[in-house]
Amino acid sequence: MTDTHAQRRERLAALLSAHEADAILVTRDVNVRYLTGLASSNAAVLVTADAVATLATDARYAETARRVCSDIEVLEERDVVGSLVSLADRVAVEAHHMPVADYFRLGEDLLRLTGLVESVRRVKDEEEIDLIRTACALTDLAFADVLPRLRAGVTEKEVARALETRMIELGAEKPAFDSIVAAGPNGSIPHHSPSDRPLERGDLVTMDFGALYGGYHADMTRTVAIGEPADWQRELYELVSAAQRAGRHAVRPGAITHEVDAAARDLIAEAGYGERFGHGLGHGVGLEIHEVPFLAPLKPEADGEHARLEDRVPVTVEPGVYLPGRGGVRIEDTLVTRDDGPELLTRTTKELLVL
Repeated sequence: MTDTHAQRRERLAALLSAHEADAILVTRDVNVRYLTGLASSNAAVLVTADAVATLATDARYAETARRVCSDIEVLEERDVVGSLVSLADRVAVEAHHMPVADYFRLGEDLLRLTGLVESVRRVKDEEEIDLIRTACALTDLAFADVLPRLRAGVTEKEVARALETRMIELGAEKPAFDSIVAAGPNGSIPHHSPSDRPLERGDLVTMDFGALYGGYHADMTRTVAIGEPADWQRELYELVSAAQRAGRHAVRPGAITHEVDAAARDLIAEAGYGERFGHGLGHGVGLEIHEVPFLAPLKPEADGEHARLEDRVPVTVEPGVYLPGRGGVRIEDTLVTRDDGPELLTRTTKELLVL
């Protein structure tokens, strides 16, 4: 992907003139990987306004760097930031990542920028979308394979472990994040950690999980019923399903992020559950499980403004309603904005499954 990485560096370099910078020193691991292809715990890359890049890493990664990043100069240095900062005059740094100690050590005349690489990352190239699509397909397959094991007596931990094991067996590098399995009353906790509580008849069970593939993340949530659901459970599910559908339909190039959030949130509020939907509607996904843009009410973006969605931006849509002491429902898909309508990447049915 060296040509792809070079194109990404060119997009970044084009933004530097607006900040009167000769170069940017990128130190955040995920951003270094995005710009060079190197996955490392100690690396930095300097990208000049002419899109010339120099990568520094230590002896543990130097050979891999020279193989993976054959189109750029590689310096073998333990002090990766110190070895790069002197290669240009007006150097910008990632202020949201660089430690204060490094900033003062390297010189207080460095320009402080926040979220510049992340703003480039938000629009994905087709190679990235292919990787996310594969991660989502593995997630779908794992859910289908584990579904027959969901029954009364199986614990939340056992369900989470089964999902994660199956994703890896199918080809995932690992789970994209710590899986959430929340049964019965635990479903009122959006980020519940799986416990030893067994599933019981009458439970709604919310499962939030995803596969990591090629460094890219999938994110999907499904809620199922163990045994015939009560009327209030069906009604709650149908409400969240309608809100999720409205949110998905609002995802399109040109849409403003908080308006996409409102498309789903307003339905929930009108039904009297507005205070029980306390998180944003969704978020970007890619090399990180949570990245810009954020679909939320009045949530600032990396550039300080409410951004409009563009073509080829993967996002999640995940409304939920959480009733303390009773349970909850969340339904989530990963999809990509397209000019001709959103592309749904997680394709498992969103109908209420009664097991």
